[in-house]
Amino acid sequence: MLKINKKSDNLIIVVHEIYGINQHMVDLCELLSEQNFDLICPNLFEQEIPFDYSQEEKAYHNFMNNVGFTNGLHKVKNILLAIQDQYSKIFIIGFSVGATVAWLCSEEECVDGIVGYYGSRIRDYVNINPKCPVLLFFPKVEKSFNVDELVSTLDKPNIDVHICSGEHGFSDPYSTKYNEELAQTTFRETLHFFKNN
Repeated sequence: MLKINKKSDNLIIVVHEIYGINQHMVDLCELLSEQNFDLICPNLFEQEIPFDYSQEEKAYHNFMNNVGFTNGLHKVKNILLAIQDQYSKIFIIGFSVGATVAWLCSEEECVDGIVGYYGSRIRDYVNINPKCPVLLFFPKVEKSFNVDELVSTLDKPNIDVHICSGEHGFSDPYSTKYNEELAQTTFRETLHFFKNN
């Protein structure tokens, strides 16, 4: 688990993607902490060393077979239970599978906002009705599903969806899919969301 304590009243829980707590997650936590948030990035895996991007398939199977969305949700909920009285605001941001885990937390009373980047498996949980504001970023095209169809099912109160012109992974500077301009724009929108909810 990665923790950064700024003695803030506001906490952001960062939920990693299939690779684990890699450099992208570490950098993101540091960037967010510079905005005076406390940060917790739980390790959903048993292993400490993150997967490499070249191990995408292995990392995906590891997540689906050894963690899964329900287990990921329970890990984050346990953190929420332990710390909810210490903060006036608690936000969750997730990436890919982490965005789906974050989405699953959107019905928790103590969560003040959710941000999800390319949470493609949200499509399996569209029956959820968030109790807090939710900001979702999707790329225009995903290999495994129709983005427009998913977005139309997410037309509910509290949900703000942005379809972006990048690919899955556009915000990760270590990914071949990185789109610097889009990463900066969505990060600004994310910060604005955290500071105004």
